[in-house]
Amino acid sequence: MKLPKPVEEQRSERRRLERVDLGEVPYEAAQADMVRWVEERKQGLAANRLFLLTHPAVITYTARTPKDQLPDAESPITLVQTDRGGHATYHGPGQLIGYLVLNVRELGPRGLIRRVEQALIDALDTLGFPAIRRETPPGSESLVGVWAPDHRKIVSIGMRISGSVSSHGFALSIAPDLSVYTTFTACALPGVRMTSLAELAAERGLPTPTNAEVRDAVARAITTHLTPP
Repeated sequence: MKLPKPVEEQRSERRRLERVDLGEVPYEAAQADMVRWVEERKQGLAANRLFLLTHPAVITYTARTPKDQLPDAESPITLVQTDRGGHATYHGPGQLIGYLVLNVRELGPRGLIRRVEQALIDALDTLGFPAIRRETPPGSESLVGVWAPDHRKIVSIGMRISGSVSSHGFALSIAPDLSVYTTFTACALPGVRMTSLAELAAERGLPTPTNAEVRDAVARAITTHLTPP
């Protein structure tokens, strides 16, 4: 007969961060899966998990997003309303999407978003790309995310917490089509300049990191910053 694991070992397994690598998943299919992932975490049926994937081209927005910040009706890119925080953003080929489904109550006093920002800054640093976070001035639209030192945005972050379990996450631009961002107002920030690792690498005469290299760097940093004590 198989004996139950000691309580401390069970608790440790529930708190570890599991990396789950997926391929290209349609946005709406991933959102349906996320409902199940969140419920599994709430019920203690799964550990904290980081899902790494990509999406076909889609522009997502929230109930708070002004309609005049979205593409016009003739846009060839699908629009999908979502329940995360933030405003309109783009997901598509050339991006790494990370969804974090974890018990935030176990993380301690430091905020979830700040942890995610710092983890991604550290990941980019290990890849040779300096990055920063920015404080949001009072009364201004949120500057949550990760930025190049010259204030071009390279990572968008939008999350949701329900019953102490997080969902949604971040989009890191490796080599997407940046021209898409001229068709709508990203992150409710008119005039925001978006960038990518490919663009930053080209400016420095460097090769663009591969998707595998970025995934590994991100997974290592997220594990360091978001594994509960």
